[in-house]
Amino acid sequence: MSNQSVSGRPPSGLHYFLHKSRKALKTPMPYLAFIGIGIWLLSYFLLNEYWRVSPFYKVPGPVEVVTEWLNKDPIWGTSLFTQDYYINIWVSCRRIFIAFAIATGLGVPLGLFMGWSKKFKDYTFPILETLRPIPILAWVPLAIVMFAGFETPIIYLATLASFFVTALNTMLGVESIDESYFRAAGCLGSKKHHVFLNVVVPGALPFIFTGLQISIGVAWFSLVAAEMISGDFGLGYMIMDSFMVNKYTTMVMAMLTLGFVGWITSAMVRAAGNRMMQWRERALGQGGV
Repeated sequence: MSNQSVSGRPPSGLHYFLHKSRKALKTPMPYLAFIGIGIWLLSYFLLNEYWRVSPFYKVPGPVEVVTEWLNKDPIWGTSLFTQDYYINIWVSCRRIFIAFAIATGLGVPLGLFMGWSKKFKDYTFPILETLRPIPILAWVPLAIVMFAGFETPIIYLATLASFFVTALNTMLGVESIDESYFRAAGCLGSKKHHVFLNVVVPGALPFIFTGLQISIGVAWFSLVAAEMISGDFGLGYMIMDSFMVNKYTTMVMAMLTLGFVGWITSAMVRAAGNRMMQWRERALGQGGV
């Protein structure tokens, strides 16, 4: 079957997703990914439960963790069959989506304008570079003082970390655009806002979505750190609370859950980027740059 619809247009929506999935299954990448995960689990089992190598034997083994994870009556009180497990996942995901949306809504426009206007960059870039190296944990006391309750300080910290990555990568994306595109647009009589919408934004998209994939990972790092210090629910709170009461099996379970959820959210951003940049894939397929 052709990869294009009857009208000659490229596949879209579900058809595009199925086309990309079939194409990916013909490559070794997904199979190598499963093999890699299998090797990691086997190494974890051998070092922890079979050979009992120090310091690996001090943490719960994969058999113990999976058994507790699938237990309808968990020994330590948390498993796939308990409500609090899903509440913690939902709370962390809600915080991430709010923080990520705010960081993207602020960081992408700021990065676009910094990359497009040298004068605007001269005003704003020094401020960004002064604040960016400050570790997120250093912002925790200030966030607690500034905002009331548990929710707002945590979202603020995740937003802050994500914002810097998004803005910087977007700016670099604009600066990477070939100057010839701007000259060509000027020769054709394009106005500034047309150049911005039709040259700057599309040209920066690959860098923007690369930055967003990094950004959502950084947001998870910051969120978990904040939940450990100032939280009442969430995966970070679940990890720290389990550690404080010596429920190490639940702690490892929460860590692995965090890894899987973070992987899914990164994949969602990557899929959105691929969907919005079909034009680039077609251009490359036609021999474009």
